[in-house]
Amino acid sequence: MSSAGIPIIDISAFPPDDNFVEALGQGYEEYGFCGIVGHGIPDTLIEDAYGAMREFFALPDAAKHRYHTGTAGARGYTSFGIETAKDSDYPDLKEFWQVGRELPPDSEHHSAMYDNVWPQEVENFRPRLYRLFEALEALGTRILEALALYLQLPQDYFYDKVDVGNSILRPLHYPPIAEAQTPSVRSAAHEDINLITLLVGSEEPGLEVLSKSGDWIPVSTIPGTIVVNIGDMMQRLTNHVLPSTTHRVVNSPEAYDGKSRYSIPFFFHPNPDFLIASLPSCVSADNPNRYPEPILADDYLRQRLIEIGLLDPA
Repeated sequence: MSSAGIPIIDISAFPPDDNFVEALGQGYEEYGFCGIVGHGIPDTLIEDAYGAMREFFALPDAAKHRYHTGTAGARGYTSFGIETAKDSDYPDLKEFWQVGRELPPDSEHHSAMYDNVWPQEVENFRPRLYRLFEALEALGTRILEALALYLQLPQDYFYDKVDVGNSILRPLHYPPIAEAQTPSVRSAAHEDINLITLLVGSEEPGLEVLSKSGDWIPVSTIPGTIVVNIGDMMQRLTNHVLPSTTHRVVNSPEAYDGKSRYSIPFFFHPNPDFLIASLPSCVSADNPNRYPEPILADDYLRQRLIEIGLLDPA
């Protein structure tokens, strides 16, 4: 267990392990978060990615800003103090890099995405990050297989709905905080937009999850655990059977001691043309349909990016 009581589940025997399916589904119904072990992603792959991001964020600001593609780009560098959580009055205290899926120019979904950019100052930056992108996508697909079974769907239900999804690997850097009286926090309370998020956890404290009782619970994970949480798209698809849980990154005491915090979430998105409509198996007399009007994944994503300041309304 983590300190928040979030279930830690071993995926190594799935498929065909039905116990994993049940434990995962029940964990998400209760917490919206689960820790996954036995995932098979090598420590060296994760360490390589962390090394690359630390090297990049240590560059001078002028060098980093060369890779700022604009807030709408969802690729490359986004500087400190731009992203603002929905309903928050203050920007988050973080900077980040975004890596997306690489599609050929003739792909029908190419217009809904953007080309990646890669910093020249960091050796082998692209392979070090993109290998982790691919590994987390593969793990996420296994988790979606289990969720499909839990939701009484075919195991391969999500395959053709996420195979060209607009997923994002987002290495995050939370710099040390100089001003103790700042009204901002490293990441204000929010829910994720996508289907599921896979977090290659930070060793530094700060992550907190809002419990059903309304208490903020610190989360510290077992080494080797990848924390996977439900996003708003999955919550909407399942008519809240699988809830998207509010979480944040607070300004822990270490933040004021000259220490940075790093983490790498992978936001697993459906294909841009996937229609998010409540699953029939998740609608009942006791749980009536909250979303009678379906919405395209790309339209939903754009609405939410506008809300958090990463896309200009136009």
